[in-house]
This record gives sequence, structure tokens and C-alpha cells, in this order.
Amino acid sequence: MNASDRSLTPVSVPGDWSPASWRAFAAAQQPTYPDARALEEVLGELGRLPPLVTSWEILALKKQLAEAQEGKRFLLQGGDCAESFADCESALVSNRLKVLLQMSLVLVHGLRLPVVRVGRFAGQYAKPRSADMEEKDGVSLPSYRGDFINQPEFTAEARTADPRRMIKGHARSAMTMNFVRALIDGGFADLHHPEYWDLGWVGHSPLSDEYRRMVAAVGDAVRFMETISGEALHNLNRADFYTSHEALLLPYEEALTRQVPRQWGWFNLSTHFPWIGMRTAALDGAHVEYFRGLRNPVAVKIGPSVTPDQLLRLADALNPDNEPGRLSFIHRMGAAKVAEKLPPLLDAMRREGRRVLWICDPMHGNTESTSNGYKTRRFDNIRAEVEASFELHAAAGTRLGGVHLELTGENVTECTGGARELTDTDLARAYRSTVDPRLNYEQSLEIAMLIVRKQTSLAAPVTP
Repeated sequence: MNASDRSLTPVSVPGDWSPASWRAFAAAQQPTYPDARALEEVLGELGRLPPLVTSWEILALKKQLAEAQEGKRFLLQGGDCAESFADCESALVSNRLKVLLQMSLVLVHGLRLPVVRVGRFAGQYAKPRSADMEEKDGVSLPSYRGDFINQPEFTAEARTADPRRMIKGHARSAMTMNFVRALIDGGFADLHHPEYWDLGWVGHSPLSDEYRRMVAAVGDAVRFMETISGEALHNLNRADFYTSHEALLLPYEEALTRQVPRQWGWFNLSTHFPWIGMRTAALDGAHVEYFRGLRNPVAVKIGPSVTPDQLLRLADALNPDNEPGRLSFIHRMGAAKVAEKLPPLLDAMRREGRRVLWICDPMHGNTESTSNGYKTRRFDNIRAEVEASFELHAAAGTRLGGVHLELTGENVTECTGGARELTDTDLARAYRSTVDPRLNYEQSLEIAMLIVRKQTSLAAPVTP
């Protein structure tokens, strides 16, 4: 029985679980809604709306993640730190998709592996906050928790949690998914024409020549294979694409958790690949309780404070049957701590024989504030954590099977460094994020090339 077959084998369904069982647990990072009746009416409406994804798409992704665990694929997961309703525009969505397609082309070409493409969008509308309240000029108001919940403007009306925003978020997610599917099905991802994925503003990029050489090499390879086979390779005109978001707002996730015909168990049909954030990963918390009953592949963000024992207990709770493709751990340690904090976790999981897909998030552990008041991430630190993670996995006998990045296809200046050597002074020029700083296109493509070079160097034979 291969890994793909095993991933469809029924596993233990928790008998004491329901989509609402999380309500008996402490639920962190949830908003306070002033009108409980209005909230229940919205949840009832959400429960009747069509789902955003399908169970067969979810199971297909789980198979691919199982293959990534075995080193047969590589996961590229990326998108905005927090989506906004105002950014549900065709140009923004297509540019984000172009970036991920271009990065995946670099990875496919360099790693010689299929890439699992997962967008961090179509539902990334809620964000955890460090404090429930925010104070300005002596006025205290609820923190902005993402467009699912309230608005960023610092007024009492804007900051009041409004359940109707979940309906609006569902609609925006559906529009985003519909557009992405239409682009993919219409040949937007056609490997016969990867030059169509170019973004106009990066024609002068220091990386553009190297990227275009890769495009030419892929085009030559496609034409060669078609010449040999005597027919067009039609399966190259589209690409599988999946969505993910932090399943933070539990009432919304519960309303979109469904049973489907001819399948056992429960599926979260708001996204293919939900994850638990570091702030809500308590073993006795509501989010772990909710996630343990889903058939979706799930992930957990883990930081430098996590111990090997905690990690093993999370694996016990979320993947008790050690099902292939079910569980991913996204480590986000920071460049300064990854060498110390990651190896004990890798050793514990390997020693216990746990199946897990290891993913590196080099963004969140490297956030800092500049002297001129901007939150940023330095490209050198992002690069250092990616490279160290590959080396640490190789030394531990485990496998780094993917990366998780906050990025955009827009010409922003939010992270310093990279090919254009952005400085703190450049941040004011095009800083647009309302929450966390993102890699722009050039920096994203540079990370993809860096991954290829690092993996190639580790795989190269050692000369005596």
C-alpha cells in the first residue's frame, strides 16, 4: 500500500467531538460581540451558504502533503499577512497568483520536484493581537482583529465587533476563489507560456535575467518532450492550487464545518489547509479541540518556547493515528534562535517515528521595529533562517518539506534588504500593509532561488 492509499484509510474518528465541542474549552483570541442574537443569526446564515472548497480537493491536497513528507514534493505556501476586503481586486489577486507561480517554476526547475502550491488567501481575514485593547491619546478601544471582525479606523464604531462582517468575508473569499479557479482553468498557469506571468514593474530587476533563463529552459524542455511524444502535453496548461488560512475565528469555522455525501467524518469547507497560530496552540484550548476532529490536513505554528514534550502531545492530539499528510508543523524560531531551539524538536519527532511535514516560516520570528516607527523584517535574517533550517534538518536526518511566506505581488517596500538593497529609509516609500511586513516580488523570487541553491549544495556529493 503506497502513501496515497494510506492517506484514504479511515482513521479513528473522535467519538466525543462535534464542530461545536470547542465551546466547552477556553477560546483565546476571540472577539466580544455585543449582540449575541445577531451573532447566532449570522452563524445560521453562514451554515446555509455554499462551501468555499470541496472534500475531494481537500483529500487531494492531503495526498500531496503525504508525498511532500516523503521528499517527493515541496510545499510553497504564501500570501498576505492579513487580507482586507478592499483588496479583493482582480489585479491584486492575479499578481499574487503570478508571484506564487513564478516562485513555483523556480522551485520545480531547481529542485526537480513537483511543487504543492498553497495560497495564504481567500479567508485570511482574522488576525491575533497581542492585546485586546489599543490606546491612543488617552482613548482606549478594542484592537483591530482583521476585516472579519472589525475595521482598522480608530473609532468606537469601527472597532466594535460586527458579526455581519463574516458574511462579507465569506463573499470576498468566494469571489477570490472563483477568480483564481477561472484563471487556472483558463490556462493562466500554462507552462507553455510562463512568460505571461511577468509583472511589469520588475523588468529592471537584478534577478530578471536569471529568471528568464529558467523560463527559456522550461520552455525548451516542454517543446522537447512534445517533439519526442508527438503530441501536446495538455496537463501542463493548468496547476493545482489550494488555499489556507489561520482558522482563528472559531464561530466562522464551525459554521462552515460540514459532513458530505459518500465521505466519513467532518470537513472544514472554508479552506483546504487550516492552521493553528502560535498564540492559540494550547493543548487544552479550544482551537486544538476544534482541529482534532477535522479530516482536513492541518498545521500548527511553533515558536522557540515549544518543548519536545509539548510537540509530541500536540501530535498525539491532532494525529493520533500517525496518518500521512495529516499534520504539518510550521516552525518560526527567528534567525537568532533557530540553531538552538529547532534540533530538539526534530530529534523528538524523528525518535518517536511521527509523520509530519516540516515547514519553515522565516518571517514571523524576524519581525522588528525601526527607529522611524515601521515594523519590518530584514531580508538577511529571513535568508539566514531558511538556510539554517535546511542545514539543521539535514543534520537531524529529517526533511524540510516546505516554506511559509508572507508576500505580495505589489511593488511594496516593507522588508529591507534583498536584491535592491532596500533600507529603513525606503520603507516610507511604499509601505501598505495594515498588519505585518511582506516580501515584494523581487524578494520572494530571491527566496525561491536561495532555496534551490541551498538544497542543491546540501545534496551535492562531498569531494574528498
